[in-house]
Amino acid sequence: MSTAPPGSQLRQLIFGFMPAYVVRATAQLGVVDAFGGVPRPAKEVAAELGLPVDSTRRLLRALTALGLFAEHEDDHFEVLPEADLLGRDHPASVQAIVAMFTDPLMTRGWEELATAVRNGRTTFDDIFGQPFFAQLAAEPQKSALFNASMSAATRGVAAAAPSAYDFGRFTSVLDIGGGDGTLLTAILQAHPNLRGAVLDSAEGAAQAPARYADAGLTDRASVVTGDFFTAIPDGYDLHLVKSIIHDWSDDHCEQILRHSRATIPADGRLVIVEPILPDRAQAGVTPGLYLSDLNMLVNVGGRERTRADFESLLKRAGYELTAVQALPPETGFWLIEGTPA
Repeated sequence: MSTAPPGSQLRQLIFGFMPAYVVRATAQLGVVDAFGGVPRPAKEVAAELGLPVDSTRRLLRALTALGLFAEHEDDHFEVLPEADLLGRDHPASVQAIVAMFTDPLMTRGWEELATAVRNGRTTFDDIFGQPFFAQLAAEPQKSALFNASMSAATRGVAAAAPSAYDFGRFTSVLDIGGGDGTLLTAILQAHPNLRGAVLDSAEGAAQAPARYADAGLTDRASVVTGDFFTAIPDGYDLHLVKSIIHDWSDDHCEQILRHSRATIPADGRLVIVEPILPDRAQAGVTPGLYLSDLNMLVNVGGRERTRADFESLLKRAGYELTAVQALPPETGFWLIEGTPA
C-alpha cells in the first residue's frame, strides 16, 4: 500500500509539463552530443556548447534527478543509456519526436483541452485558423520535422512487422499515407518478391525517394502522389495503413477505407497498423494511449479505437475483420487485418 500523502500524485501531474521541457532543452542545446560518450565536468560541457556554467550545471542536475544523467565527484556528469537517445547521431535518436511533440504546433491545442471536451471537437482549427495537416502543408520546415518524428516513431514497428505477418503471399503493397517510406522499406527489404509504393502528398512523401535509394530499393519502391480522400490507385493486392485511421473521425475513416475497398482485389487484404484501446480503462494501464486519444481530440479531430470500433469501421467500408496480431508490447501497435466482404 502506498504511504505517499494525499495529493502527491496530483502534484506530479500538475508539474508534469516541466520534465518535457527539460528534455526539449537538452535536445535543442545538443547536450548529449557534447559528452562524446564519456563523463565530463559541467564546465567543459558548458564551454563546448558556449553556455554559462551555472545554468548548464542546473540543467544537468535536473536531468540527474529525472534519472537520465548521473552526477559524480568533482562536478562530473554522465549520460545514462536512456538519455543517449537524445543524441543527434544515435541510430534510435528521438530528437525529432522531442522537437515535434513539444512544439507549439502540438502543445497549443492542449491548453484548450477543456474547450475541446466541452465542444466535442478539435481546438487546433480555432487557434491556428486551419486544420492541423493544412497548417503543416503551409510550413515546409514543420512538415519535414513532422515526417522525421513519424519516421522515428515507426522504427519499432518497422523492425517487428515484417516477420509478424505473412507479407510474402502478396505481390504488391501500397502504404497509404506512408510518409517517408520507413515501414514500406523494412517490408520490402524482408520480402524480395514484393514491390510497393507510398501514397501520400508531395510534402508527406518528400523524403521517401532518398530512403529507397539508401536501401537499394529504387527498382521496387515508388511514390504515388495523391490524396487518400479522393482516390486510391489500383494494382496492389495489399493495402497498408499505419497511424492514419486515428487521425480522423469515423466518417472520414469510412471514406478512406471505402476508397481502399474499391480497388483492392477479391483476394487482397487491408492491414491497419494502430494501437488498440482496451474495452475498459484501468489505473496505470496504457495511460499513454489515453493521452494519445486526447491528443487526437485537440489537434486533429481523430481518436484511438477499441477492437470493436475497428470491426465496425471495417464493416461500414465493406471489409470483414479477419485477424488481429499484437506487435511487441514496447511498440504499442497491432496489425488489424481486413478481408473484402
